Amino acid sequence: MAKERKAGNAAPDEPPPQQEPRERGFVRVRGAREHNLRDVDVDVPRDALVVFSGVSGSGKSSLAFGTIYAEAQRRYLESVSPYARRLIDQAGVPEVDAIDGLPPAVALQQQRGTPSTRSSVGSVTTISSLLRMLYSRVGHYPPGQPMLYAEDFSPNTPQGACPHCHGQGRVYDATEASMVPDDALTIRERAIAAWPPAWHGQNLRDILVTLGHDVDTPWKALPRKVRDWILFTDETPTVPVYPGFTPKETKAALRHKTDPAYMGTFTSARNYVLHTFATTQSAMMKKRVSQYMVSTPCPVCAGKRLKPEALAVTFAGHDIGALSQLPIDEVAGILRPVAEGRLQEVTPAGDTLSRAASRRATRERVAHGGNAHAAAPDVRLTSPVSEEKRVAARRLAHDVVGRMETLRQLGLGYLSLDRTTPTLSPGELQRLRLATQLGSQLFGVIYVLDEPSAGLHPADGEALFDALQRLKRSGNSVFVVEHDLSLMRKADWLVDVGPAAGEKGGQVLYSGPPQGLAQVEASQTRAHLFGEVPLPVVAPREPRGWLRLEGVTRNNLTGLDTAIPVGCLTAVTGVSGSGKSTLVTRALLELVAQHLGSDLPGNEEEADEAMDADARDGTWSGRLAGDTGAIGRLVQVDQKPIGRTPRSNLATYTGLFDAVRKLFAATPAARKRRYDPGRFSFNVPKGRCGTCEGEGFVSVELLFMPSVYAPCPTCHGARYNAQTLEIRWQDRSIADVLGMTVDEAAAFFTGEPQVLRPLQVLQDIGLGYLRLGQPATELSGGEAQRIKLATELQRTHRGDTLYILDEPTTGLHACDVDRLMAQLQKLVEEGNTVVVVEHEMRVVAQADWVIDMGPGAGAEGGTVVAAGPPKEVAQARGSRTAPYLAEVLRR
Repeated sequence: MAKERKAGNAAPDEPPPQQEPRERGFVRVRGAREHNLRDVDVDVPRDALVVFSGVSGSGKSSLAFGTIYAEAQRRYLESVSPYARRLIDQAGVPEVDAIDGLPPAVALQQQRGTPSTRSSVGSVTTISSLLRMLYSRVGHYPPGQPMLYAEDFSPNTPQGACPHCHGQGRVYDATEASMVPDDALTIRERAIAAWPPAWHGQNLRDILVTLGHDVDTPWKALPRKVRDWILFTDETPTVPVYPGFTPKETKAALRHKTDPAYMGTFTSARNYVLHTFATTQSAMMKKRVSQYMVSTPCPVCAGKRLKPEALAVTFAGHDIGALSQLPIDEVAGILRPVAEGRLQEVTPAGDTLSRAASRRATRERVAHGGNAHAAAPDVRLTSPVSEEKRVAARRLAHDVVGRMETLRQLGLGYLSLDRTTPTLSPGELQRLRLATQLGSQLFGVIYVLDEPSAGLHPADGEALFDALQRLKRSGNSVFVVEHDLSLMRKADWLVDVGPAAGEKGGQVLYSGPPQGLAQVEASQTRAHLFGEVPLPVVAPREPRGWLRLEGVTRNNLTGLDTAIPVGCLTAVTGVSGSGKSTLVTRALLELVAQHLGSDLPGNEEEADEAMDADARDGTWSGRLAGDTGAIGRLVQVDQKPIGRTPRSNLATYTGLFDAVRKLFAATPAARKRRYDPGRFSFNVPKGRCGTCEGEGFVSVELLFMPSVYAPCPTCHGARYNAQTLEIRWQDRSIADVLGMTVDEAAAFFTGEPQVLRPLQVLQDIGLGYLRLGQPATELSGGEAQRIKLATELQRTHRGDTLYILDEPTTGLHACDVDRLMAQLQKLVEEGNTVVVVEHEMRVVAQADWVIDMGPGAGAEGGTVVAAGPPKEVAQARGSRTAPYLAEVLRR
């Protein structure tokens, strides 16, 4: 009895007494067959921190998410009304015989795809919704202005958005400088770079000749009035066009009224750019014209995104736009007195003085120790405060401050609420979403998390572990799919899945306390977890030169100077938010692209992201100097999806499917029927199944139950029509080839070098388990990045390429990390330059050069703390990376 009382009366901030798993109860899984799971039986303890480990593709996510979470969601949704179920994105019914002891579950999966620029820190954490209510109910309104609703304080609603910029905060336009990058060129030499290429651009130049404008004088020598008309006029004259005629011949033709080739209509360069960006359906065209647009803060809302009426309302001396631009640390300090009920009524003059004093005091407290709450002054309001308003203000501010405190504990106090999610690092976004769950204060549920350490520096990983422990202490079970070895060592329980990937995985090799895995020889996790795998020995490389970045000012970088060795592998490290990505994937990437005179590398489908505000606002600066001639090509390998629909897959993206289709088209049977390679594409009507249109499946809508995807009744999942499937190469149909794994296909196409080369690269990089026809939508970010890298590796290398990779080890098991590193080292050995933004210390230790950013995040970061070989950086004082790097080097 005493033991029970002690457990029940433990202090709120102390963890409950540890129990053996047998006392906690188990989630008992029997006969799990989801994806590659092989009739798995496993018992997983509740009220524990459980890590699911294994190589990429081994089946750990299929067990944790596809089976346990999916079944928990299905059971919960059975209690929800059928109408409500239709509105919920359901996980589907897992292939499993039985699961016992299963509480409700909450999933926190990796964010896939590109987040919207309208999504912000405030919206992800729902803090912005609370602030809008606070301003609506308790804000100080100008005399005579009626009360506004919460929606009036949102830039994402018609009621609240600034009418001039439509809630974007910025306005976009084309300027002479952006459209005419080289004013020494003539119009004939395409000085107006913003005009379309090929025939359309030539047409506009021919129209100018007809209109009598000089197209052979350098642009800068033309009269200002003429330049402005060509670039900005709204006039659209239609005139005769004489293609190929000289200006003199055109004048003669006009004088003699010679019949023209056609009548052409003029469009100014600015109108062409803006109209094309707004109306084109081509992502490529949209991306092209976006580079000629610049953005500036909206002159009406000053970048605050809200209508004037909303910005006229203040609370504690700040309008909601200004408050959202402050760091969370500072906002928490401002609202703390309100949460504690300390409100005073004063005169307007006194209010102004109070605001300034409060702001200064808060900043001083944050600057000296980061405590935004200590001895905060009372918040003073100018209007009379009724008891109802006092209660509302206290309640709303209490909730806001509580959520902000969770963010501060996770090390995110430097972020502002209006910071858009596309500008966040993966680690920052992951912690934001975790903070939302921590603030929900649920009890008795299973939290299933997908690689929560992804994108986190080891120092940030410690704050993450503390957060997971808080979830557990609140009476929950925490199931984590994870590759981070330190988190595995700290876990209560380890479920290791393997032994390999794909069809060679799908078995639970071990389930128990972490130390017990040491006895399981079949586990690929074991050797890395217990430090049995030594670092590969790489001979030190001497730089062939240096790329110097000078005066880089962007985000939290201010006048930064640094250098990157040419012909080496450089790792850029630092805590999340320290400025790594700004330095490498923004400044370095864009400066090198500008030097090479090329567009930014990347997926053309990301055209809207090309208009990211801080890439076009003209406020950032920097120079590229040094041995720039050593770089002749630029390649960025990121984790964006390789396609957005199931029709894009591994085979089509890497290009190997083109060679496969040519093999089938060259068979005697195909030639007899006059089948060309296009016949063997499931995206072309002549070859694909007419029932499912090449999808391979049909969707069966079940209203309030999850939709069921069944194999197509005509092609039975083959995706092709019967006539196409009759053509066989080495006794296999084209559908059979798409169903092969990379490993199987490599054995099958042994004598075909055009197909075999990309397959072997995919094997070398650890993707042998993927099926050739596996849809792009089923691939993780780490898999997508490695596929992009494999596509690049199969090309012939010139030795003058700069490769930029952003956290390439995200989602990779330690074994896969070693395979990836072998390929990166190979690129460098061929004379190329590789720069990686990385948190995995095993990768950093194998680099030739390390640039450590910091020392902290946000305003406390943005400087180079240390730069040099790994052994030197590991000894650097003031570096938060140094102790973790030193630990790896000692092994």
